[in-house]
Amino acid sequence: MSKMDADLQGVRMSIESWDEIRTAWHVAQAGTVSGAAEALGVHHATVIRHIDALESRLGVRLFQRHARGYTPTDAGRALAQVGRVTEEQFAQLGTRLSGAGQGIEGDLVVTTLPPLAPILRPALAGLLTQHPGLTLRLRTERRIARLEYGEAHVAVRAGSRPTEPDNVVQPLRTLRIALYASQAYAARHGLPKTDADLADHLVVAEEGDDARAPHLRWLAGLPFKVRYSFRSNETTECRVAIAEGMGLGFLYGGFVTPDLIQVFPPREEWDASVWLVTHVDMHRSPKVQAAVAAIRDAMRP
Repeated sequence: MSKMDADLQGVRMSIESWDEIRTAWHVAQAGTVSGAAEALGVHHATVIRHIDALESRLGVRLFQRHARGYTPTDAGRALAQVGRVTEEQFAQLGTRLSGAGQGIEGDLVVTTLPPLAPILRPALAGLLTQHPGLTLRLRTERRIARLEYGEAHVAVRAGSRPTEPDNVVQPLRTLRIALYASQAYAARHGLPKTDADLADHLVVAEEGDDARAPHLRWLAGLPFKVRYSFRSNETTECRVAIAEGMGLGFLYGGFVTPDLIQVFPPREEWDASVWLVTHVDMHRSPKVQAAVAAIRDAMRP
């Protein structure tokens, strides 16, 4: 065990007040007493008292005071790390406990990929109408939420079937993907008739994590280098670029506007599978079951 680990173990054993640890974490994060006080909703004198009490109890200097604020020492950074992790664990525990009740009320956290959010909104709106005691939280992120740690009650994911242990995984639907162009693009460049013709055209596509999509893997496997005119990690930006005639692009039919032209119809190799995922510990709670039913109903083809 390193000296810092030993010191940190001693900190854990000697500190009796979680409020003081949390205060140290927020001071380290904000860099000022006033910033920490605002985040915690307390008076700045309370923040100073907590820090002074910690330093006196531990016999170490946690922060260097200067004109611009507070800078954590090595000991301060170690203690702040404990505070950050503990606060995250408390937040995750709160989410887990809020899903364990018998009523359909309180926070309901749903996580999904940004492109799927517009498909989910009608389901969540209907759920809130039926159960006004709910507070819906839709988190759109590409990072996979850890349901086992209570980061979300329900996850809607796309791609290969999720394999995390202790998750209940249900197929929701398959999104049929086709190739589209705007009328402006067709007027300027014409339209391809075969896959080989794509070599002479411009393509709009996602990049980053979204590059795992089946249609993008198909593009990468073509025997020629695709000419990308626009790429973005935001699917919404790609949809706008297609509509504005910047290039051909793949779209799910639900996002297609009347002014777009279907260049190639959907193909099975471009299909995207969508999955509904819950954790086994929360799956049977009334709140999660209500969310599952609403999402499954709204996601029917």
